Amino acid sequence: MAYNDDVIQKLSAEESMELMATQTFGRLVVRRKDDMDLFPVNYVVHEGNVYFRSAEGSKLFTVALNDDVLFEADLVERDEDAAWSVIIKGNAEVLKSRAEIAAADELPLKPWLPTLKYNYVRIVPNEVSGRRFHLGEEPERY
Repeated sequence: MAYNDDVIQKLSAEESMELMATQTFGRLVVRRKDDMDLFPVNYVVHEGNVYFRSAEGSKLFTVALNDDVLFEADLVERDEDAAWSVIIKGNAEVLKSRAEIAAADELPLKPWLPTLKYNYVRIVPNEVSGRRFHLGEEPERY
C-alpha cells in the first residue's frame, strides 16, 4: 500500500512533543564508534526537553563519549484502532551544576526500579518527527 494520509499522518514537532509528554516510557539509542545500543528508560518532558535518570554504567558512559542520541516513544491505542510514534534526534547532556540538578529533582521523575540513580540526563531536541497511524486489516493484496 502506498503512503496514504488516511492511514499515516505526519505530525508537527509541537504535536509530537505534546504526545511524547503524555507518556513516561521511551527508548534511548546511543552510538559508540562502530556499535549502537538501545536502552529503555522512564522519562519526563519539561520545557521542550526530555529528562531521564541513570545510574553509573554503559548508558551514562556512552552519552559522555558521544552526545548525539535518538529518543523514541510510542503508544498503541487498540480500543481506538490508532497508534503514534515520535522520534527525537538530539544531544544528551549529563546535568552537572547544582542549580540544574536541584531543578531536575523537582520534576516528577522517579526510578521505576528500586535502584539509586544519581545522574540526570537532559536531551535537547535538534529534530522532532512524529506520525499517527490508523490501524486496520491489511487490504486485499491481489
